[in-house]
Amino acid sequence: MLLAPSILSADFTRLAGHTREALAAGANWLHIDAMDGHFVPNLTIGPLIVEALRGVKAETGCTLDCHLMIENPERYVDAFAEAGADIVTVHQEACVHLHRVVEHIKAAGAKAGVAVNPATPLSTLDEILPYVDLVLVMSVNPGFGGQSYIPTSTDKIARLRRTLRQRGLDGVLVEVDGGIKPSNVREVVDAGADVIVAGSAIFRGDVAANVQAFRRAVEIAV
Repeated sequence: MLLAPSILSADFTRLAGHTREALAAGANWLHIDAMDGHFVPNLTIGPLIVEALRGVKAETGCTLDCHLMIENPERYVDAFAEAGADIVTVHQEACVHLHRVVEHIKAAGAKAGVAVNPATPLSTLDEILPYVDLVLVMSVNPGFGGQSYIPTSTDKIARLRRTLRQRGLDGVLVEVDGGIKPSNVREVVDAGADVIVAGSAIFRGDVAANVQAFRRAVEIAV
């Protein structure tokens, strides 16, 4: 399991230190949620924050995983890639020409991910799966942190994993975001998730202890 703390829940008055703390404790990636107030009902951060985290990336070797919850994401792909994003994930629901956007991300030098909301069927990804590096399954409705995990997401993750195996696409990572805690992470990993995004469950309280709790839960799972 790769653990990707969402900086949406970090303390922005000490963002570099807070993220370093999570990475030192055993986290692997930093998950950066960009929201535009239109595609989702919240307004968050942009490429400048990604650029500000480049120092943390240089020190730790972490992956900067950028999730664009925005309309017309193709307008911002280059800006996020130039800021230092290693992965740029866009929403299936936000892209009229999804293949074109995926190719744009790769041409900009980043890996390409596609996200689907809880009510979006996996069948909408049938044609794009061979071209992506990652699929992000939203297990809450995007827009705000601290929501509860939608239980039907577990079956959706398992079905996606089966589809990838059947099509010989084992190199495509399955990422899951929303409501994941040490108490339910085993269920998510057992279903087939490779990357776990967690925000408040990592950054609220003792960060090192929270990361270790996730690790212990997964060690039991595997």
